[in-house]
Amino acid sequence: MVLDIWKQLKKNKVEPVYLLYGTESFLINETKQLLIQSVLSDEEIDFNFSTYDLEETPVEAAIEDAETFPFMGEKRLIILQNPTFLTSEKQKGKVVEHNLSRLEAYLAEPAPYSVVVFSAPYEKLDERKKITKELKRKAAVGEAKRLNEHDLKVWIKERAAGNGVQIEESAIDLMLTLSGTNLFMLASEVDKLSLYAGESRRVDASMVDKLVARSLEQNIFVLIEKVVQRKIEEALRIYYDLLKQNEEPIKILALLAGQFRLIYQVKELSRKGYGQQQIAGVLKTHPYRVKLAAGQARYFSDEELSRIMKMIANADYQMKTGGMKKELLIEMILFNLNRA
Repeated sequence: MVLDIWKQLKKNKVEPVYLLYGTESFLINETKQLLIQSVLSDEEIDFNFSTYDLEETPVEAAIEDAETFPFMGEKRLIILQNPTFLTSEKQKGKVVEHNLSRLEAYLAEPAPYSVVVFSAPYEKLDERKKITKELKRKAAVGEAKRLNEHDLKVWIKERAAGNGVQIEESAIDLMLTLSGTNLFMLASEVDKLSLYAGESRRVDASMVDKLVARSLEQNIFVLIEKVVQRKIEEALRIYYDLLKQNEEPIKILALLAGQFRLIYQVKELSRKGYGQQQIAGVLKTHPYRVKLAAGQARYFSDEELSRIMKMIANADYQMKTGGMKKELLIEMILFNLNRA
């Protein structure tokens, strides 16, 4: 995990070669920034920092740079983007030829004055390839994958601590409920809350409720939560607020359909004995979303969920054929959900 690399960097332990791979781009970008801060001073960046796109440049050119002594500093930092030779994915357009034997020779004896970082934005690497095996053996490897609930909470707490702020557990739970699991959005919210905390240096749930922006998806989740609690007036208030924000009724309906589909699927897979992590893998969604959907699933029988999905499908048909005013269709659904 890239989080392990972060821990080492905070202890000023820097390796000569790194391999970062995975689809969670935020974690890869954060790791790159930490490496820059750990290896180079502000004055050295202009002279000793280079980045190469290996979809356009042969790897041997980057290796030659890594073997060049640093100028006005002790270390060079070279980031190699898109090492396509580590994956089996087909390349589009012109394919660059790489001298991989040159890279293997460098890995056997990396320059002590350079830090070389391979940044591979791929879900999987081709483990059958010799160069992949060699790089994973010689480099410090960090996989950037979606964080589970525990790691998300640890990450939020550590980011707040990095801002000199302590964040309460209840505040973290509410933030995840309101903002979802997108790290770019969560980082922005944590930084904003840290500034707002001021001299108290503490963030509580009331501050999160007051300041954290709700994504449309999370507004839909909260709306359904109000329906579950049979608080129809509050559910309608959320819906009317969404309309005031110029959200399209057909988009709101699509998200309602998606959330109830998730609730139904989680309920069905749970019945078959699947755990939350397994369900997340099957449905290709974040485990935290599965956890929340599982909590909502307890309040609906299979028959109710089936009826709700038919009701939403009928509303979708009427919206697309002009059978009734779009805004009114969703109001009717919410009233009917209240009776479910």
